[in-house]
Amino acid sequence: MWLLGLPWALALLVTVASSGPTAEPPDPASIFADLTPAELRAVRTFLMERPELGLSPSRGGPLAKNSLFLVELLPPKKRSALRFLEHGGARPRREARAVLFFGAQAEPNITELAVGPLPRPSSYRPLGFKGGRAVPFSARPMTRLEYELLYEALVAALAPLEPLLREATGFGFQNCSERCLTFSDIAPRGLGPGERRTWLVIQRFVEGFFLHPAGLEVLLDHRDPDPRRWAVQRLWYNGRYFGSVRELAESHARGALPLARLPEPPPARHLFSSYEPRGRFPGGTPTEAHGAKVCEPQGRRYRLRGNRLEYGGWSLAFRLRSSAGLQLFDVRFGGERVAYELSVQEAIAFYGGHSPAAMQTKYMDAGWAMGASSYELARGVDCPETATFLDAHHLLDADGPVRFRRALCVFELPTGVPLRRHFDSDFQGGFHFYAGLEGRALVLRTTSTVYNYDYIWDFLLYPNGVLESKVHATGYIHATFYTPEGRRYGSRVHSHLLGNVHTHLVHYKVDLDVAGSGNSFETMDIRFENISNPWSAGARVSGTRAGVGQGPPPRPRLTPPLTCPRYHLAVTRRHENEPSSSSIYTQNDPWDPPVTFESFIRDNETIEDQDLVAWVTVGFLHVPHAEDIPNTATPGNAVGFFLRPFNFFNEDPSVASRAPVIVRPLDPPSCSRLEIRRWTPASPGPCVHPEPFTYNGTYRQV
Repeated sequence: MWLLGLPWALALLVTVASSGPTAEPPDPASIFADLTPAELRAVRTFLMERPELGLSPSRGGPLAKNSLFLVELLPPKKRSALRFLEHGGARPRREARAVLFFGAQAEPNITELAVGPLPRPSSYRPLGFKGGRAVPFSARPMTRLEYELLYEALVAALAPLEPLLREATGFGFQNCSERCLTFSDIAPRGLGPGERRTWLVIQRFVEGFFLHPAGLEVLLDHRDPDPRRWAVQRLWYNGRYFGSVRELAESHARGALPLARLPEPPPARHLFSSYEPRGRFPGGTPTEAHGAKVCEPQGRRYRLRGNRLEYGGWSLAFRLRSSAGLQLFDVRFGGERVAYELSVQEAIAFYGGHSPAAMQTKYMDAGWAMGASSYELARGVDCPETATFLDAHHLLDADGPVRFRRALCVFELPTGVPLRRHFDSDFQGGFHFYAGLEGRALVLRTTSTVYNYDYIWDFLLYPNGVLESKVHATGYIHATFYTPEGRRYGSRVHSHLLGNVHTHLVHYKVDLDVAGSGNSFETMDIRFENISNPWSAGARVSGTRAGVGQGPPPRPRLTPPLTCPRYHLAVTRRHENEPSSSSIYTQNDPWDPPVTFESFIRDNETIEDQDLVAWVTVGFLHVPHAEDIPNTATPGNAVGFFLRPFNFFNEDPSVASRAPVIVRPLDPPSCSRLEIRRWTPASPGPCVHPEPFTYNGTYRQV
């Protein structure tokens, strides 16, 4: 065993004739591959040309329009995929998932469509959620257009506060040139279903602006599709609430407002929020020289063919979903499937605070399209110089596919510790033998920069059949303006800055198929026991024993919409209508979302000899401190889990590796002559990567 109904109905199936030459059959793993730029464009063109949809471009125009928000692969059904992969059945129909915002109608809504077949789409059909749940228009993710309109509304509404802001911060919104204010928005956007009221944190727009709040937070209601009806409802300034912009402006004009005066910021290169080096290590060693590097002296030991990755005994298919990030399929070791799917589902951060923005913040990053926030990885920093870099293409809130350079990387990593080793002493100053196997792992990596935070997502493959899933948190902390009352909810990390306490929770889907799809779930309980010694009368022996029992521990009482992160582990039967534990809509409607994880486990189905899915939650509490300036560091801020074989093999499968070293003395006990056995070249050769550092950083429509 392995541890560990639509309000806008589309009743008509639209069909368009298509023709063209037949391409050569691609690799079987390609049934899980992300859509190519050509496929993304084909889907968009097909939908834009359907008159009954009435779609408008994403850019420009009013909010009250019909538009295409997202296009990504719709994975094939598992039964069809396995029939193709294992039994030579027909290749599954390749389809796209399209998310459409229908805002130009009396009752706006969100509709999802399956579009295919690709690469030449000719039809679409509606996609629904479990139980026929509809998606209200107010649950839609934010778009660039809405942010532009939000900024315009904010600038206009805060015009009476320009004297206050200039006096307190030296920055403003009006005619500001290089001394402008900006904002960060938090979510959920309200206190109940149907609301779209967002608290905006006003900040000075300098490098690392997340750490430069101005002391002002603004609640702006932007539910109405017409921005002319948007309005500021409340304000918070330096610890005090105000019912209107006018009330705050008049308080300042009367001289009755305690101003939160911020010091003049230094030049950009000297900001505390900058990465610019400053200071020296007392008595330290030089840091101007390059440090240790990863190298591949005999070339790569892994194989990458399209989206199929092979390493040692491992083989898997992968993709980078625009909505939620990395997803592995058909994970095999030694030719045998151990998991059908392993994927990131959601990343959550719950905050506490004294200011309204801080106390309201509950980020659910799938709602911010964390998979499409996969910006360029830097060679030699984000990944070793030897890594293979892959581009990603997303069609999210855009009028065409956007290329994200070097969004993923693959590399073999020396772990710095042997996979296993033993020194067999003769206890006379010599030894019988030494043997060791170097520690190596293959890493598949991407990142998600969801505004202030950067998540580094890794899947690691080890030669002993162990798979590790890991995420590191780094980037800027979500910070608010310091007030004495705020000390209850975090640390004062700079003069006017409070680092708010928060909890990171990351949710994964693990569809294990160990020796087939029919699996069971068992727990192993370790108990301490004290028993009579069978070979010495009257004596006692203490030790531990293991007992195996079926089923998970009792469920705690939960709040339904956000139950998935409250379980360390939940095991359910697999269903096609339960593909994900969260959705891109949960962030803006967490009170009544279309996907509720509690419904996955409420049915009380048997999980014995069934196709099972393990839903895994990992996380950590982050109490920010001064050392989180300028950024949270990765050491100590990483969590994950392992999939490990447990009596699945007859022995450690890494014995098939040809990388061990064995040393035996030929003349014990003097050990003056040694036999050194190894199956790799005696010397690895030169280990220098000749290319200089380069970086592009752009992500543009293609």
